[in-house]
Amino acid sequence: MSRPYNRITAAREPVLFEPVICTQFYLDQPSLQKFTSVQRNRVVFPKALISSSYAPVFTQQQAPSTSTSSSSNSKPKRTAKTVKPVTVTPNAEPKKKVLIPIGYGTEEMEAVIMVNVLRRAGAEVIIASVESELEIEASAGTRLVADTSISTCSNQIFDLIALPGGMPGSARLRDCEILRKMTSKQAEEKRFYAAICAAPAVTLNPWGLLKRKQTTGHPAFMHELPTFWAVKSNIQISGELTTSRGPGTTFEFALSLVAQLFGESVAAEIGAALLMRTDANQLRGEEFNKVEWSVDHIPRVLIPIANGSEEIEVVTLIDVLRRANVEVMVASVEKSVQIVASQGTNIVADKSISEASESIYDLIVLPGGAAGADRLQKSKVLKKMLKEQKSAGRIFGAICSSPLVLQKQGLIEEKRVTAHPSIINQLTSQVNGAGVTIDGTLITSKGLATVADFALAIVKKFHGHARARSVAEGLVIEYPRS
Repeated sequence: MSRPYNRITAAREPVLFEPVICTQFYLDQPSLQKFTSVQRNRVVFPKALISSSYAPVFTQQQAPSTSTSSSSNSKPKRTAKTVKPVTVTPNAEPKKKVLIPIGYGTEEMEAVIMVNVLRRAGAEVIIASVESELEIEASAGTRLVADTSISTCSNQIFDLIALPGGMPGSARLRDCEILRKMTSKQAEEKRFYAAICAAPAVTLNPWGLLKRKQTTGHPAFMHELPTFWAVKSNIQISGELTTSRGPGTTFEFALSLVAQLFGESVAAEIGAALLMRTDANQLRGEEFNKVEWSVDHIPRVLIPIANGSEEIEVVTLIDVLRRANVEVMVASVEKSVQIVASQGTNIVADKSISEASESIYDLIVLPGGAAGADRLQKSKVLKKMLKEQKSAGRIFGAICSSPLVLQKQGLIEEKRVTAHPSIINQLTSQVNGAGVTIDGTLITSKGLATVADFALAIVKKFHGHARARSVAEGLVIEYPRS
């Protein structure tokens, strides 16, 4: 799929920066006294959940031997489907209302991770398009359908307005007059507002909403922030404003917003559900029975999706792989190409699974989500494709709940695999404890917060360590130099 937007990708010179591991939130001096008294619970975030390093570190071992395109105005408008998000609401208090605006070129990982995490916490999250259509094409080509238009939100009061980054997405948000007025009023009335990646510099700064606010952002845009107030931290809280660096820091960013809206305990609960790393020494990945994944063409990857697929995993795979010059095809196993993901995000696939089956792929990888995995399992076309993939010696994989799909088809016997903790005991194969496991032509992962490791491991196998590291730097993810 063509990607007409000029975005930060691995194709441009990587931006080098000093890695910062966030062990606490940073407050500017005028806000320090305020936030360490009556609003302490909104600021202090559990240190155990903070880790800015998501890079996979693989050890190569031998397993024990066994017996064996840009959206245009001419496109039809999409209507968002209604779905009740699955939440873990901690109490019966009125829901917090959150607005997440999106436009052409919005960074999909940032938007979708924020939506997913905040809905898990119990927030009422509205995704609003600043375009004339609800469907937008995000920075890496993912097609998202907003819940509503920004014009319908103009008279509503939100507890938080959070702006995703991406280019030209941040510029599209900046040029939306309705959003500018709403966010300016949000700041004037001392309600929470937030921005990540390019949005602090490209969107908030021209609106005059960074005055006397210590701010961070993507390394490529730090020079556009007010010099005296720019801070190289993963998360920066300054009064009602929270900013962050980029896609690789979005989990931390979203959890910091949860902590401010709902308190530390809820943030800790959601962080655990997301499988956030709590041990810096925890093994990120292992490889067994190493084989080369080399191909003499641009790698072609199929990502089948269904109603209930985990949107964080779908979108992160698309984003990371396309940044690495991998051709990604997203195919729906449903009757419609538009699906409703596990936390209510509307995603539009490139094709139906029947259309996609006419081509051959170097890798077929199944995203998770319990309901989505069940839907994938029921697709006869996908079952046939997976069996042909294995018999031909091509690569396949699954994340989160979907290794069960592979097991039910007899595709992972005597293989080292991993999966989401909720289903790992149902696997009869040799189970590995690492976040990502590669065994020959099979790759599996635990899910959610491990999906960036999973995607970068795929990039490394196809294109080598240097390409994986370059992509990781563009995403603001720490990655080993060698």
